[in-house]
Amino acid sequence: MIDSYTNRLIHETSPYLKQHAHNPVEWYAWGETAFHRATQEDKPIFLSIGYSTCHWCHVMAHESFEDSSIADYLNRHFISIKVDREERPDIDQIYMSVCQSMTGSGGWPLTIVMTPEKKPFFAGTYFPNESRGGRIGLQDLLVRIHEVWVNQRAEIDQTTTEIVNSLRLAQSSAPGPALSIEMAGVAATEMADHFDPEFGGFREAPKFPGPHNLLFLLQHTHLTGDPTFQAMALKTLTEMRLGGLYDQVGGGFHRYSTDRKWHLPHFEKMLYDQALLLMAYADAYSISGDDLYRRTIVDTISYITRDLGAESGGFYSAEDADSDGGEGKFYTWTTAEISQIVTPERFRQLRDDFSLADSGNFLDEHAHHSTGLNILHLATTPEKLADRFHISTEQWWEDWNRDRDALRQAREKRVRPGLDNKILTDWNGLTIAALSKAARALENPEYATLARLAADFVLENLRTENGTLEHRHTKGNDRIPGFLDDYSDLIWGLRELYETIFDPYYLAAAIELQKVQNRLFWDQTNGGYFLTSNEGETLITRQKEVYDGARPSGNSVSAANLFYLARMTGNSEWEAMVGKIGAAFSAQVRRVPSAFSGLLSAIAVSQSEFQEIVVVGDPNNSETRQMLREVQRGYDPCKVILFKDPKDQKMATLAPYTADYRAINGQPTAYICKNHACLAPVVGAKNLHNVWKKRLSRRE
Repeated sequence: MIDSYTNRLIHETSPYLKQHAHNPVEWYAWGETAFHRATQEDKPIFLSIGYSTCHWCHVMAHESFEDSSIADYLNRHFISIKVDREERPDIDQIYMSVCQSMTGSGGWPLTIVMTPEKKPFFAGTYFPNESRGGRIGLQDLLVRIHEVWVNQRAEIDQTTTEIVNSLRLAQSSAPGPALSIEMAGVAATEMADHFDPEFGGFREAPKFPGPHNLLFLLQHTHLTGDPTFQAMALKTLTEMRLGGLYDQVGGGFHRYSTDRKWHLPHFEKMLYDQALLLMAYADAYSISGDDLYRRTIVDTISYITRDLGAESGGFYSAEDADSDGGEGKFYTWTTAEISQIVTPERFRQLRDDFSLADSGNFLDEHAHHSTGLNILHLATTPEKLADRFHISTEQWWEDWNRDRDALRQAREKRVRPGLDNKILTDWNGLTIAALSKAARALENPEYATLARLAADFVLENLRTENGTLEHRHTKGNDRIPGFLDDYSDLIWGLRELYETIFDPYYLAAAIELQKVQNRLFWDQTNGGYFLTSNEGETLITRQKEVYDGARPSGNSVSAANLFYLARMTGNSEWEAMVGKIGAAFSAQVRRVPSAFSGLLSAIAVSQSEFQEIVVVGDPNNSETRQMLREVQRGYDPCKVILFKDPKDQKMATLAPYTADYRAINGQPTAYICKNHACLAPVVGAKNLHNVWKKRLSRRE
């Protein structure tokens, strides 16, 4: 018997589900027990989907799911199911597409009402407890839905049939014309049309970081030579770093900005945002050498290792926007608080540097009145701030770092935001990739060590005996088979890690996982990858997605993985699959190319000049290491690097074309092939330096 204070979710591992374990609602987790009971009692399913750091999920839970009258009505007339969207992206993706098609918009909390057969007939997002301001309240909504369920079952059956047929039709379209590199140009132009030249970013508020779009723009300038697109990306990265979107005290980025200037963030912090933004700043630093980007990388990595790092070597998922009963309470300051922490002289400078005000430097988002609170954001770049006070930029940073440390220590005495301690394969894969890129950009081996530890954790704990992946690390038995993104993002991470430390173990793991992914997820009829495995749970449709939302889609990342792995291994079949992915989604991409920057990045690189570089030599030889660093330096998405130890035959197995490559006269030797034609071997670090210097000067 479930009492009114503890329900079935108390036995779940998801932090989000556990947040609702003491609701008077008799929640079920997604599973056959709930659907069987709904069938037996002829009740509709009330499905609520959210995640632990979702502010409006918390609001709806407090207003409605903790309300005994609403809970009583749900318990009598519905079977209620809670789903963590981060644990079950397959369920979320299907029903979010239903919500968007039925209402024209979506978001979380996602509210779905459906039949015991999982067929939806109502969709929405947040509903207040009571009807107000033209928005129906949950109390009235539930009564109406119950009446329809009892009295209009034929209409419900017709609606569900139409919705399910529409979903299935959308997933069965035949391939279209192949995508070409020219489509990347169309996407870049679309982005330029919506670019904010004053504050960076795209369109009006709210503004999302969209790091995969910035990666695309940096790449597009590299491929075309047009500096316009790189400038857009660098402007956005600078403005985001100066703004309140960036946690100036603790490092790391919040989810998105509610205003055009990046000042007022939505305060949750997601691991995948940190990872993708780290990649963008690493590429930007490799291109520009801007010290602000370097510091951003260092401080963001400090944040994720300090606050999201698990002892096991993996990384937790997110930190909440809310703490101590308020959104952003952990991150905001009164001027009185700051004045008690720093010296009077420093406080006067911080007022100017960070636009602090006694009345607060932002208005309440809903009531639009002064808050008395301040979000730290820089008024301009540190170089210009230093000039105002006639000090060097280094002195400015030294002074601010001292104040920042003091503020962070004071902040740690506050109630911290809630931590979502799920360890997800896909988000850790992105973080492995980001740490690896940062290690190369900053030539910092410590970051490579962090990436290796995370990779080892995932491969040891989230890869099964038969070589498949699990989505989430758990100590219990409620295991979730891996989704497409788990494979694609982890393969990405392993690729980047290999090209950072050149341990063939990680390249071999990437290759094996790519084979498993192809077997379990590839659409043999129309091309592209399904989100779910052919061995997974059967839902009302099998989704296949390429749209790049908060992060690049599994198909986008897979297209890049296939191409780079093909060039590393010589597997031409995998390279051909890149074009098949493009054709599978051709119609969607052509409608709004800028919404598919991840896929178009892969397509563009696959159709551009490309180099394979193999360095052969003793790994303990300093000259060998010097040659590897030489070819790692700088920004160039159009190359892959392999290392072959003459005493180790693993690389000849992984990349058979390297079998005859040797260290000439016992000296480290580089083999460089460009556009399917190979240059003469380059012997020794000095000769390679000269070759590489000429190559870079030609590009410039």
